[in-house]
Amino acid sequence: MNDVIYLGKKVIQFVLVIVLLSIIVFYMSRLSPGDPLMSYYGDGVERMNTAQKLEAMDKLGLNAPIYKQYIDWLANAAHGEYGISYKYKQDVTVVIGDVYKNTIILGGLAYTLNFLLALLLGIFCTLHEDQTIDKIICKVGVVTSCIPSFWVSLLLILIFSINLGILPSSGAYALGQSNNLTSRIGHLVLPLTVLVLSHLWYYTYMIRNKLVEEIRQDYVLLCKVKGLNKKQIVYKHCLRNIMPSYITIMAISVPHILGGTYVVEKVFSYPGLGSLCFESAKYHDYNMLLVLCLITGILVVFVNMLAQVINDKIDPRMKHDRSEIDWNCNTATSI
Repeated sequence: MNDVIYLGKKVIQFVLVIVLLSIIVFYMSRLSPGDPLMSYYGDGVERMNTAQKLEAMDKLGLNAPIYKQYIDWLANAAHGEYGISYKYKQDVTVVIGDVYKNTIILGGLAYTLNFLLALLLGIFCTLHEDQTIDKIICKVGVVTSCIPSFWVSLLLILIFSINLGILPSSGAYALGQSNNLTSRIGHLVLPLTVLVLSHLWYYTYMIRNKLVEEIRQDYVLLCKVKGLNKKQIVYKHCLRNIMPSYITIMAISVPHILGGTYVVEKVFSYPGLGSLCFESAKYHDYNMLLVLCLITGILVVFVNMLAQVINDKIDPRMKHDRSEIDWNCNTATSI
């Protein structure tokens, strides 16, 4: 019964956060400077008189007060209708449906590689703590993590696409080769390299520090007395104990890696959600921008809440600690 109540609270929190996000994005997009008619009608707007512009605004539902526009949008969204894209003149779900798989492929591979390599490097650095190889990896990692991703992208394009001509500089696949696995892999190499170089050391450093801190714990001395070597202690005990922290790091990294994916998509002209986000913001494509922000927000909030639930299952003490904090806060407030 307690688990049902706990999950029910999480669902309510999730819905409230997403509704609040939709309201904020809706108002900010419509209050920002710019003319959405330019996105829909293009240069034809310049030839319109005032009456024609008002008629066009009315056609797009932009003449009503913002709160009324939001209520209408919410009512339509409840029936699965999210409006049309002003730029593409199609339903936003149709436009997103054509490119979202590209972002899942790029972002998913970047996410998996980052945490797989971060875990392996974190363990390796911990086993060789303060040795020459550990110091070299740390220094190289700090340097690579400080270089802006867009600069690395341009540098790789210059070297491998322009000078050497061995890798493509844009797109997700060659023209008409969407089902060609070799073409897709070739177009993924550069953007994936940038995403790994930009984020890998940050997570490696966090995992390394967690493991090094764990090795300093008292129970490790007992393990050494029993005859276990450092490698056995790390794999059998320390790794298991840092798993809640590792899962939390994976959860909080979703917006970090997703944001990096969006930027890299734009630099490499990679057709994905990131490119759509930039275009929708640039052309005031309100419906597209709102849906894309909601998709991103839903993913980030869901993953963070899921990580919290998993952590509570792995280590119930975390849930107990949060309950004590909430109780103390309520007690202090009542006093």
